[in-house]
Amino acid sequence: MKNTTSDETNSRVIRMAWEDRTSFEEIYKSTGLSEAEVIKLMRKSLKPSSFRMWRKRVSGRITKHAEKFRQTRKELKSIPQKHIYIQDADY
Repeated sequence: MKNTTSDETNSRVIRMAWEDRTSFEEIYKSTGLSEAEVIKLMRKSLKPSSFRMWRKRVSGRITKHAEKFRQTRKELKSIPQKHIYIQDADY
């Protein structure tokens, strides 16, 4: 019975890790697994090519780290938004 729960938990963690909007902090809050533990689980559970694709994808995402995401959002909000008008062109 314990393996079933463990398998279900692992599946849930893998699903959350693949999601773009789920940060490692949120995974930790819901499962207790740190970022390093999630990486180990992904390495163990996925095919090597799938793991490499996931790592490449995650390493470039600020949304996987809640604090970096909040900081970037603040920076974007501080930039004055300018209206860009497209000039008429002969089409």
